[in-house]
Amino acid sequence: MNNVFHYPPDLFDLVVQTIPLLNRSKESVLLFFKGAGVDENIYRDISEKLRTDKENINKYEICRKVLERINEDSDKYLRERREILKRITEFEAFSTCWENDQLKAKGLVSEIQKVVNVKDSFTRMKQEREKESNIRKKEYEQKMRDIQKDRENLLQIKNELFSLFSETNAQKRGKQLETVLNKYFAHYQILIKEDFKRVSDSGDGIIEQIDGIIEIDNQIFLTEMKWKKDSIGSDDIYAHLGRIYHRANAHGIFISASGYAPSAIIAGREALAKNALLVLFDLEEFVKNIEKEEDFKQYTRDKIQAAIIEKNPYKKW
Repeated sequence: MNNVFHYPPDLFDLVVQTIPLLNRSKESVLLFFKGAGVDENIYRDISEKLRTDKENINKYEICRKVLERINEDSDKYLRERREILKRITEFEAFSTCWENDQLKAKGLVSEIQKVVNVKDSFTRMKQEREKESNIRKKEYEQKMRDIQKDRENLLQIKNELFSLFSETNAQKRGKQLETVLNKYFAHYQILIKEDFKRVSDSGDGIIEQIDGIIEIDNQIFLTEMKWKKDSIGSDDIYAHLGRIYHRANAHGIFISASGYAPSAIIAGREALAKNALLVLFDLEEFVKNIEKEEDFKQYTRDKIQAAIIEKNPYKKW
C-alpha cells in the first residue's frame, strides 16, 4: 500500500464512492481528511461553503474536490494519499455508518483492498525488476572497472618490460627482468612465489635460487629467467633441470632474452624424452603476447601441450 504514489482513475473513483459511506455527515467527511493529515487550507473554501450554503453541496462533491486537489501533485501530498488509503483499508467500524450504507461500504472497502494489493504487487514486481537491473548494472560497471584496471596494469608491465631494452647494466637488467615477468605471471594469477631461495641448514648461505614458481592447471613449474649476451646453451638448461629432478612432480619453464643455442634445444628434447616436462620461452613471446593482449595462460597451456604431445620444448606461434 505504501507504494501507491498517485491514485489512478479506477482507484480514485472507488475512494470517492467509499469515504462518504464511512462518514455520516458532511462535516465528518472533512474531519476524515483532517485526521488523515490533509492541510485545512486545501478544503478551507469547502468548509466555508458548509457553513454558509450547506444544502448545495453533498458528501460526494466534498470528497471529490479534496481528492482532486491532493491527487494533482504526485509528490507533495504523497503522505496524505497513503494515509487516506490506510484508513480506508483498515476500516472496521461499519456500525458507525448509516444502516443502509453498511453493506455497500463493506463491499467498496473490500474492493479498494483488492485494488491496492494488486497495484502493490505490480509495484513490488517493478521494484524487484529495478533492483535486479541495478544489481546487473553495478556488476557490469564493476566488470568494466576491473577490465580497465587490468588494462592499466598490463600497460604498466609492458612499459616496464620495454624499458629493459635500454638498460645497459646487465646485472640490473637481469634482476628487473625477473621482477617484470613475475608481475606478468601475477597479472594472470598463476604466480605462486617469486625469487625463491633455499638456504643451507648448516649456515652456508644460499644453496639454490629459483627466479619464480608458477602454477598452470595444478602443475607446478620452476621458472628460470636469463638475459645474457649470448644464446642460452645446454649448461644453463641442465642446471635448471637439476632443480626439477630434485623435486617430485615439479616441471620447468626457462625464459631467455637472447634465444637458445642448438645444444639447449637438444637438452630440452632429451629431458622430454626422459619424461621431464620442460618448456622453453624467449622474451619475444612475452612481448608479442603483451602487445596483442592475448591470454598468456592459454598460450602457456598450448606450449605445455606441444611439449608433452610433440616432445617439442620450444614451439612458438
